[in-house]
Amino acid sequence: MAQDIILDNEEPSNNKETFLQQFCKSVQNSSGAALLEVIRQVLEAPNVFVFGELLVEPNIVALKDGPDAKYHNTLNLFAYGTYKEYRAKPDEYIELTAAMQKKLQHLTIVSLAIKTKSIPYAILLNELEIDNVRHLEDIIIEAIYADIIHGKLFQNTRILEVDYAQGRDIPPGYTGKIVETLQAWVNSCDGVSNGIDMQIKYANMEKAKRLSNKERIEFELISLKKVLRTQASDSDESMQIDTHGSGPSGSGGNLGSEIRKKPNKMKIPRSGPVGLKFSK
Repeated sequence: MAQDIILDNEEPSNNKETFLQQFCKSVQNSSGAALLEVIRQVLEAPNVFVFGELLVEPNIVALKDGPDAKYHNTLNLFAYGTYKEYRAKPDEYIELTAAMQKKLQHLTIVSLAIKTKSIPYAILLNELEIDNVRHLEDIIIEAIYADIIHGKLFQNTRILEVDYAQGRDIPPGYTGKIVETLQAWVNSCDGVSNGIDMQIKYANMEKAKRLSNKERIEFELISLKKVLRTQASDSDESMQIDTHGSGPSGSGGNLGSEIRKKPNKMKIPRSGPVGLKFSK
């Protein structure tokens, strides 16, 4: 089963700026064949991957329109170009050694890694003009150990996942594009910020409405409780009045509590027997 290769540069990288400064001093103090030899050394140096400072040196600029323009073009290619550009027009550049070609392939991987963090093997094989996967993986591993990229090789899916990529030199005139890109990013951030502000305002308005409704409902509940208490109190008083009015001491009670007198019966006093005499 294919395994995934996870690599990080565990060895401390050499000070690349120090090497570049040394070459800059050599360029400043060289001319003619010695200058061309310094350029070749720079292109092969394993610790130099940026060339912008060299390209602005007067001695290098002077090569642009002279008989050694190929050296200037090649240095410019390593600063901004790719391996495929070299293969498309090899006559415009000096003949590259194996070390120079491999270095340019490493720089091409950096350019791809800057654009996307997930690079299929198919794209790498095409851009580096390699037809062997094992050779491609060796080139990638060398770039990782050169500390210009950090990443993982997924052999089962044939993808290079990039965690870090060193920046390359900025081409002349490209600063304006960078400013436009940054301005677009700022405008996008402003749009997001405005959207967030609107959401906050809407949320605050909804919160205020809910608080207002809550206060209104609480006020209505309090008023309703007062009304209910008042009605209950009035009802109690009314019941008390009714109870007092129907008692034995009330005026209405005298009528109901009058002692009914029994009707007197007339008694006829008994006298002696009454005899009726009949005459014959």
